[in-house]
Amino acid sequence: MSMTIGVDVGGTKIAAGLVSDGQIIASLRKPTPAHDADAVVQTIVDCIAELPEAASITKVGIGAAGFVTADRREVVFSPNLPWRNFPLAQRVADATGKRVVVENDASAAAWAEYRFGVAVGAQSVAVVTVGTGIGGGIIIDGQLIRGASGFAAEIGHICLEPTGHRCNCGLIGCWEAYSSGSALVRDARQVAHEKPNYAARLLELAGGSAEAITGQMVTQAAQEGDPCALACFNNVGYWMGRGLADLAAVLDPEVFVLAGGVCEAGDLLLTPTRESFEELLTARAYRRTPQIMIATLGSAAGIIGAADLGRL
Repeated sequence: MSMTIGVDVGGTKIAAGLVSDGQIIASLRKPTPAHDADAVVQTIVDCIAELPEAASITKVGIGAAGFVTADRREVVFSPNLPWRNFPLAQRVADATGKRVVVENDASAAAWAEYRFGVAVGAQSVAVVTVGTGIGGGIIIDGQLIRGASGFAAEIGHICLEPTGHRCNCGLIGCWEAYSSGSALVRDARQVAHEKPNYAARLLELAGGSAEAITGQMVTQAAQEGDPCALACFNNVGYWMGRGLADLAAVLDPEVFVLAGGVCEAGDLLLTPTRESFEELLTARAYRRTPQIMIATLGSAAGIIGAADLGRL
């Protein structure tokens, strides 16, 4: 049985696993020492070493948030870790004696869904990760698209509304400022401030404080049929569909896969997304409408995708 090691490096945890043909055979996780670049490397190395049979495995794939160079060697910038032009692949390779490659974490998760998850069988797939922000990974004709610098698929920063909300990146009107978990919570809190009677259920769940409203609370209230929470999801879904329609005009994928915490809301997000997408999709009378599906691999996608890309 051929195995590869996959490592998923996040801002709060580092997870590693032995992977064979898309199946995690063994795994472990450790807290991320996010304040210290060298300590992060050592934790990655320790995770690899502690996996069973690690000594006999020669290839490692690492998924990390941020900008990763096209040669899969360096992390140019990471939003959660102290890495700037950091030679992560070489540092881990020197410490382990293994061949190491680095991928953007969203691209690794996208590759996992393409190879082993909900998008198996499709050749052109766009995966949109919807969490605090929006990220993505793009596979066209079976090839992961990295771009000239390695920074392709930073789709959360497509501008959808140039006079709208300011994004955390500093620009105005980015997709993730309208259709992420952060946007869902911002909208719900704003309504609670402006129309407390309309948002009564959300305020009840939040103990009376608009600023205490969370995404989980909005989801719970929407599942109960609360009109305010449903309106918040409808708004986020509208912008999600609008962004997907823009991507479809450029990429023409067979399948869109939505992944990440917000997607756990299921049809609360999918239904308005599909309605908006079908309304705004260009050339819809002449093309096969891309499917929009929810990812199936969950948190395992990062390890699985990193390992499979490390194998190549």
